[in-house]
Amino acid sequence: MNENEGDASASNAGTSTARAHLSKKQREQLHQAMLEYLKTMGFAKTFDALKEETNIEEDAKVEGLLEKKWTSVIRLQKKILDLEAKNKALMDEVNQNGGGPGKKKDGDEMPRPPAKYTLTGHRNNVNAIKFHPVFALLASASEDATIKVWDYETGEFERTLKGHTLAVQDLAFDHTGKILASCSADTTVKVWDFQAYKCIKTLHGHDHNVSSVIFTPSGDHIISASRDKSIKFWEVSTGYCIKTINAHEEWVKRVIINDDATIFATSSYDQTIKIWSNGAKVECTEVLRGHSHVVECIAFSPPSTPILGVDEASDGGRKKEARKSKSSRTSGAYLASGSRDKQIRIWDTATGQCVMV
Repeated sequence: MNENEGDASASNAGTSTARAHLSKKQREQLHQAMLEYLKTMGFAKTFDALKEETNIEEDAKVEGLLEKKWTSVIRLQKKILDLEAKNKALMDEVNQNGGGPGKKKDGDEMPRPPAKYTLTGHRNNVNAIKFHPVFALLASASEDATIKVWDYETGEFERTLKGHTLAVQDLAFDHTGKILASCSADTTVKVWDFQAYKCIKTLHGHDHNVSSVIFTPSGDHIISASRDKSIKFWEVSTGYCIKTINAHEEWVKRVIINDDATIFATSSYDQTIKIWSNGAKVECTEVLRGHSHVVECIAFSPPSTPILGVDEASDGGRKKEARKSKSSRTSGAYLASGSRDKQIRIWDTATGQCVMV
């Protein structure tokens, strides 16, 4: 087979492939688009030759079609490349146990399906879950106005606590696990004897949805946060409100306290977090600004948290000695905040500086 025969054979193969991929109507539309393009560009000889060979008339409906198809292909190629890059990044994260770029596989630190148990029974959204500090129990709070108690070792349902009339927003156990506190959109905080599973006090005072509740580490007091923009301190033994603070300009979403009860923090719809001293006089010591949407959740660091950005092994331990003298060895040296702006921010509570996003 000579060179010309080879070229003809390749050409015929290409034509066969094109026919295999395009229907008769698509081929006609492509030829019409080519004719329109050649005419527009002034390629008269090529236009006449193609028209004669294809025996197809011009069609005004295909004006600019070839250019549009060409640019569409370029855009689609770019989208495909972007999606492939995103897919690769997600696959890398999955392969690294969800730990993000650079995380090594250290074992089974991440939960893997299937779930050991699936606890079902609530008739609406579940807003909060708290583990019992002593027994293998957990309590769940729901929009269905109930609290349910579960045995998480067996996956069995234990009982339902009823008393609130609207959505239960948050729960907290005292350090002994004998007392449970709950708060609700019905504007109340309820205190439950968790051994007898009955409500022993209902705390009235907030004017709107109560969104968060915690015990102080001693268990003597409860702090609640509300949509009425305030936080309240309650005496557990009497149920009396002993202090009210107008904490934020908008709905106070969360209140938390550190392990030694020296400071507590609040987050709000006003996009700020506030750090408060918890002494004889409660005062706001820092206002943390940086989020651009509602701050939904906050958490203090435990005492074992290392100082961020310090590599002790790199300097012979000099920084380790300096670190021991700093308050960051105590609970609450850092605070993490999660917001609807899709960011998690880490804050130094002593300086009010954002140290990581």
